[in-house]
Amino acid sequence: MKYYLGLDNGGTTTKAALFTWDGREVGVASMATQMITPRPGFVERDMEEMWQANCAVISKVLDKTGVAGAEVDGVGICGHGKGLYLWGKDGKPARNGIISTDNRAYAYPAAWQADGTEEQVFQISCQHIMACQPVALLAWVRDFEPEVYNNIQWVFECKDYVRFRLTGEARAELTDYSGANLLNLHTRQYDDNLLALFGLEAIRDALPPICRATEICGRITPEAAKCCGLAAGTPVIGGMFDINACALAAGITNEENLCAIAGTWSINEYIQKEPICNGSIRMNSLFCLPEYYLIEESSPTSAGNNEWFLNQLLPELKAETNQAGKNVYDIMNGWVEEISPREFIPVFLPFLMGSNVHPNARSSFVGINVSHTRKHLLRSVYEGIVYCHKYHVDKLLANRSVPPRCLRLAGGAAKSPVWTQMFADILQLPVETVQVNETGALGCAIAVAAALGDYPSLEAAIAGMSTINTAVEPNRDYAELYARKYALYLKTIQCLDGLWDEMQAYIQEEDPC
Repeated sequence: MKYYLGLDNGGTTTKAALFTWDGREVGVASMATQMITPRPGFVERDMEEMWQANCAVISKVLDKTGVAGAEVDGVGICGHGKGLYLWGKDGKPARNGIISTDNRAYAYPAAWQADGTEEQVFQISCQHIMACQPVALLAWVRDFEPEVYNNIQWVFECKDYVRFRLTGEARAELTDYSGANLLNLHTRQYDDNLLALFGLEAIRDALPPICRATEICGRITPEAAKCCGLAAGTPVIGGMFDINACALAAGITNEENLCAIAGTWSINEYIQKEPICNGSIRMNSLFCLPEYYLIEESSPTSAGNNEWFLNQLLPELKAETNQAGKNVYDIMNGWVEEISPREFIPVFLPFLMGSNVHPNARSSFVGINVSHTRKHLLRSVYEGIVYCHKYHVDKLLANRSVPPRCLRLAGGAAKSPVWTQMFADILQLPVETVQVNETGALGCAIAVAAALGDYPSLEAAIAGMSTINTAVEPNRDYAELYARKYALYLKTIQCLDGLWDEMQAYIQEEDPC
């Protein structure tokens, strides 16, 4: 029996999943990692804790499944894109890792847009600049933490740091670094002119050698083997940005379908053989299939907002269900179903960790009255998150000459039948989901199988290992209803525009860093 291990490093959770040659999910283990928020807009994690969490979930999934470390044929890793993980010249993390929901560097993209830098950058990278990208965060570190900046040996993305700890080999995998404004998208190489535009020439030698997703980039070291339970010498592939991994698991091999990932981020994407260079799309990056570009619209506006609601407003429900051995998400889905789509509920802007409309936009419930309960508010969270996805999807569709056949949905929302149906009804598209629970880890396993030659190609591995559920069809009777509610959502954003900068100015006065 062949076994492939997929590791998925999100912003707050680390997962390991073991798969067989035919894509069967043998076992899953997960561990929460602490989100550190030292100041408003700052979101970090302890890099050593993150490494130990990866070792722990690997050990746990091996114990859980009874599969010996020596039986694992290969390892693939995915993780959140953007953010920043710095390794120091002193052989340890240079500072805490910075998660992709961080907004400390919001002023840098604004300044680069105002002085024309972004326009020049776009010609090279085919991307707009985001505050959570390594380039903006590196500029912030340069200006506010010069001692850290001068100590940088390697600039890593999330999963590339984990692979470095497993193998001792520093590599920069293409799908991740091409979405970080660090690569010339035309040459697929680092570009000195691009670094000069950001004022980051000093870190050029700290950018690791480039590798591909399905390239074997090292092997488990004896030290890592002792920590995680895998056999020393086990091959580790380049891995990929988690949105690529989910797309592979969802069977995205051509331009036919859209893919949405409703996790911490609202990821909305499709692939095609040319980038979109008219400026209307936030992100073009390289896909795992080398002939394709990933066309992406995204923001940190998705299911992470639901987790906040659960933790902050439903703590007793979470405690009660855990004690009773019940699934709290089943209860929440039931609450949402109790409220008719036709009933007026408050408009929720899911901007707790950032927005897709303004760099300083903040979350809110608008339209609450005394008749509203937590159930109404919860439904408004579900709907608001889907509206954020629709905002991005509409931008994607405007650049397609052929409408998509369906939407392939991954992430937490895909595990909820009521939420999946809501996606179908609001977008008025059939929605398909993947049978396994851990789509990111499955995408990694698919890439491992292809890299080891167990399938003749990545496409063949996808066909052999990914199973898609029957489509959820949209309720056409709700099309006009949700169009009206979405219009209210957009109007709310419009009415609040201008307020957010004033709020941010107040925050800056209190904490200038």
